Amino acid sequence: MMMLRSLSRPLERCLGVRAGGDALMWHADLKPHASGDFSIAVVQANNCLEDQSQVFTSPFATYVGVYDGHGGPEASRFVNKHLFPFLHFKFWHFSEFDTEQGGLSADVIKKTFNATEEEFLRLVKRSLSVRPQIASVGSCCLVGAISIDVLYVANLGDSRAVLGRKASGDKENTVVAERLSTDHNVGVEEVRKEVEELHPDDSHIVIYTRGVWRIKGIIQVSRSIGDVYLKKPEFYRDPIFQQFGSPVPLKRPVITAEPSILIRKLKPQDQFLIFALDGLWEQLSDEATVNIIFKNPRAGIARRLVRAALQEVAKKREMRYSDIKKIKKGIRRHFHDDITVIVIYLDKHRGSFCNKRTKQNAMGCTVAPVDIYSFNADGGDEDLLQKIT
Repeated sequence: MMMLRSLSRPLERCLGVRAGGDALMWHADLKPHASGDFSIAVVQANNCLEDQSQVFTSPFATYVGVYDGHGGPEASRFVNKHLFPFLHFKFWHFSEFDTEQGGLSADVIKKTFNATEEEFLRLVKRSLSVRPQIASVGSCCLVGAISIDVLYVANLGDSRAVLGRKASGDKENTVVAERLSTDHNVGVEEVRKEVEELHPDDSHIVIYTRGVWRIKGIIQVSRSIGDVYLKKPEFYRDPIFQQFGSPVPLKRPVITAEPSILIRKLKPQDQFLIFALDGLWEQLSDEATVNIIFKNPRAGIARRLVRAALQEVAKKREMRYSDIKKIKKGIRRHFHDDITVIVIYLDKHRGSFCNKRTKQNAMGCTVAPVDIYSFNADGGDEDLLQKIT
């Protein structure tokens, strides 16, 4: 397995390039998948990149994963390494659930998320004595799958999937944004009420602190992989963990790893999909994002979106975009979050020529670097995970 991973690293480096003028940006401008093309871009702000992302393509299906870590990069890196292999296993092992869609179903996706959560929990148990902070590390998780004209979107946390589709009627030359995922963030009133209803005996389950709403004054998202000290009483009571962080009195888990899942039949007017972490959505609205894609060439479109977000950052700070690019990692987190965006074009309904072209070239896996700054030092990133594995 390690040999295969070692062989894959040079290939992974060929899948994208650093952006000129910004040592903290990486992108793959345009690559084929079964239903069209896709573009991916990442910019790092944290000292260690906490965003992770991947696209797996085959002649008949496309899988997208974007993972936003918090408390450190370990959980998002773990999900990036394990979720797709789990999905592949469930895809075949549980194929009897949904043979019409080749084995893919909401049930299979839920089992995949649960298997990833349980495996990370086992990792935390093994590592707690040497790395107690691992119990407070977590990751949002957004996964998309396109299989036989059916789109599946599964989400934990506040990452977001948005569809760009052609407007009907007199506005056929325009595109409208359709949000496909739910933001599991207690800053959203509906989510806040949902959490409060689950904890009627705790008047302080959601607290407004440091300018935002947080569960127990700690975390904004209500669903994630990891964050086990907010899910399992034995961890926040453990003396080893209490040496690292303050105990949090819990009567029951306050966050969950149960994904929200949308299943949607793709239609001819559906033009493209955007899978992005909150670093993008903090700067650009759904509508602004789909309009940028609709009005610009495909090649480098994800990179264009990242730059548009950074230009918004510069505008808010009354700075020049060129000055933002000069800020070093870590310090840059005071200006914006890590930003990851993947754009998936949907061309399947536009003719058989496109289908043949893309299917001939659609097998592969594109994985963004584990850390943009240390692009050529993947071994060091492996060491970080090896210490907790």
